[in-house]
Amino acid sequence: MFFWRNDVDGLRRAFTDRSGGVSEGAYAGLNLGGHVGDSSASVRENRARLAEGVAVDVDRLVFMDQCHGADVAVVSEKPTGPLVVDGVVTAEPDLALAVLVADCTPILLSDVDAGVIAAVHAGRPGMTKGVVGQAISAMRDLGASRVSAVVGPSVCGRCYEVPLDMREDAAEVSPESRTVTWTGKPAIDVAAGVVAQLRSNGVDEITWVPGCAREDESLFSHRRDGTTGRFAGVIMRSAP
Repeated sequence: MFFWRNDVDGLRRAFTDRSGGVSEGAYAGLNLGGHVGDSSASVRENRARLAEGVAVDVDRLVFMDQCHGADVAVVSEKPTGPLVVDGVVTAEPDLALAVLVADCTPILLSDVDAGVIAAVHAGRPGMTKGVVGQAISAMRDLGASRVSAVVGPSVCGRCYEVPLDMREDAAEVSPESRTVTWTGKPAIDVAAGVVAQLRSNGVDEITWVPGCAREDESLFSHRRDGTTGRFAGVIMRSAP
């Protein structure tokens, strides 16, 4: 179920993989995406298993309807309707926040002393639109001052070929994202751009979990498979 997990000081952070789920076919395994064509019953069961895995009630597990933008929402409970944003922030304990990806970069942010956490979805559009800075700003509005970050597995730069003009547009925002594929074609390293943006927003404590979604078949990858599921980053702070 977990590609990476870290529980310390009441803070739970994890990235899932494909194992331990009930989905079949193109979505085989622990598909957590409810918008990709998988059986809704399978997704509900997979999400229930994730909730159990991080020891939270499924009604306290918050997912976003991500839209490749830079909007961020602050929540104190699970919304009753769609949460159409690419970042979600809370100061509420025992509320788990999740970000869904299949190549994009998942980011988990926290300030344990302030009791503020966030989950962020950053694809190329989100990176260039500044979703990272928006999420950190929302956290600081809630009292966060020493934000730490975990950047999860995503498609790596050598696997993310793009047209030259698209790469250069991204590099104008984050020069660190400019790269080439393993064949020398123009490419974007979104995670490298995200890490640079975290540092420019005053985040010094960064854990970058190694792994390329396209190269590692234990992860879902849209670029590799086309029709596929979604894995997740999830973060929760337990009540003292």
